[in-house]
Amino acid sequence: MVDYKTVLKSIGMNFRVERVRQRLSQEQFAELADVHPNYIGKVERGEQNLTVKKIVDLANSINVNVEQILKI
Repeated sequence: MVDYKTVLKSIGMNFRVERVRQRLSQEQFAELADVHPNYIGKVERGEQNLTVKKIVDLANSINVNVEQILKI
């Protein structure tokens, strides 16, 4: 079994990998997603509890499949 903190860290790492692959800064990602840059940092560190809606919104903002973000 996996605990939710492990899942959040995995999702955050998947967002970070995709952001870096696209050569986006956290600030650029935040602008695309219409959130504060600190929020992106928390997401990438697995510190921000995300709703399904927010995961979809963030993934769509950088044109990545949600399935890719949810891989654990």
